[in-house]
Amino acid sequence: MSREMTRVLVTGANGFVGAALCERLAEQGIETRAAVRTDTSARNRSLGLQTVAVGDIHPGTDWTTALAGITHVVHLAARVHVMREMSRDPLADFRAVNTAGSVNLARQAAAAGVRRIVYVSTIKVNGERTSGRPFYAEDDPQPEDAYAQSKLEAELALKGISQNTGLEVVIVRPPLVYGPGVKGNFLGMLGAIQKGWPLPLASCDNRRSFVGLSNLVSLLEKCVAHPAAAGQVFLAADGEDLSTPELLRRVAHALGRKARLLPFPPTMLHLATRIAGRPGIYERLCGSLQVDAGKARELLGWTPPSSVDAELARTASWYLA
Repeated sequence: MSREMTRVLVTGANGFVGAALCERLAEQGIETRAAVRTDTSARNRSLGLQTVAVGDIHPGTDWTTALAGITHVVHLAARVHVMREMSRDPLADFRAVNTAGSVNLARQAAAAGVRRIVYVSTIKVNGERTSGRPFYAEDDPQPEDAYAQSKLEAELALKGISQNTGLEVVIVRPPLVYGPGVKGNFLGMLGAIQKGWPLPLASCDNRRSFVGLSNLVSLLEKCVAHPAAAGQVFLAADGEDLSTPELLRRVAHALGRKARLLPFPPTMLHLATRIAGRPGIYERLCGSLQVDAGKARELLGWTPPSSVDAELARTASWYLA
């Protein structure tokens, strides 16, 4: 596909993934427009990107200016999953942004003549855990929380819009994304290791898939351009699954530290997290969640450009700086 004929709108362009994707597309000479909540990003303008403020994402957001002349959309903006939900009706709030907001964007995109929308969903649509086999793109969805349910509903609605309008839809479901600028649990893990905290996780025998920021950005770029991506669902992963102890050791090595891992029976850890009212912590630390990204490799010829250790090294360098 000719780069001169490709004009990409990235929503959530000031976010963790969105900023990296905008930078990558700009480096490739692809005309890119950054959709942000408020037009405050000097970084985007320094890359030569057009920046357009669209306000909050909701069912009535006006995308007219943002979509003018655009051929492709990568939709990253979302109400994200949070550990301590404060909303009285989380599902309604997630649906307003992630489902109805995405439907509104897709309908306006189709009306504006956009050819393709790449919708960044979540592996949580597949489920929260695996046992004995990884998740595959064609598995039946098994969302367990309001966030994942809202994302699945958006996926289904966008497929319906595609059938009725011809707008091509590509869905990408990443697991936990890490890299420079990471937040949340991964950032907390970096801090714990850097401070030398002892962690009772040496006995966890699990396997989890992750995707480095540059690897996810590479896949999204492929999904924008590749003809075979239209109408498909892809899972994203680095291709190397790690146990929690191995991840901690690899992160510690990248930080120039030594992981202080203590043996502790997983059953006791599970009990402790339940008593503390945080059973989800055990699942994230000692449960398995493996992802097979083979479909993207086979259909798109995509190979993750960066190894896990290289991605961790970049993440550690950013953190230490």
